[in-house]
Amino acid sequence: MARAQSAGTPSTEMEAILFVQSHQMKNGQDAIHLVWVPQPIQRLCLGKTAQQCATIDYCVRTTNRDVSQCRNLGVPLSSLPSYPPDMRPRRQLSVVLLALTPNTFPRLQDFYRRAPRASFERLSLSARVKARVRFTRTPEDDDFDVLEILAVAPF
Repeated sequence: MARAQSAGTPSTEMEAILFVQSHQMKNGQDAIHLVWVPQPIQRLCLGKTAQQCATIDYCVRTTNRDVSQCRNLGVPLSSLPSYPPDMRPRRQLSVVLLALTPNTFPRLQDFYRRAPRASFERLSLSARVKARVRFTRTPEDDDFDVLEILAVAPF
C-alpha cells in the first residue's frame, strides 16, 4: 500500500475525491481499487469503468488522437477537455488496497462491505470517498498514497 519515495522528492498532503471500485485479484482475493480521476474528465467518466476512464484520460493527453482506442471512445473527441498545466493529478491515478487489517481505513472497509457490489463496477457519485492523500509530483509522473479516509458518499 505505501510506496517508497526518493529522498528529496517533494510531496503535498491534500484532500482528494477518489472513486471506489471492486478489484478481483488473480488469486480470487477481493481488493478495493481507489481511482483518482482528473476533475476535467470526471463528468465524462461517470457510468464508465476505471479502464474506460483511463482510455479517455489517455486520449485527452496524447498528441495522436488517431489511434484506435481514441476512435472508439464512445465520446466525441471534440468534447474532450484540455488539462490545465498545474492540474493535480496530471492523469488518472489509482491504488489497489488488499489484505487490509480491520483498523486500516475502517470507514472505507465498512462502506465497501455495506454497499451493493454492483455500485463498484462503474465510476459513480454514490461510490466515492473523500480522502487525505500525499501527492507526489516528479518530472516523470504523479503518484499518491492514501493517508486517511475523511468521508464516504454521499457528502
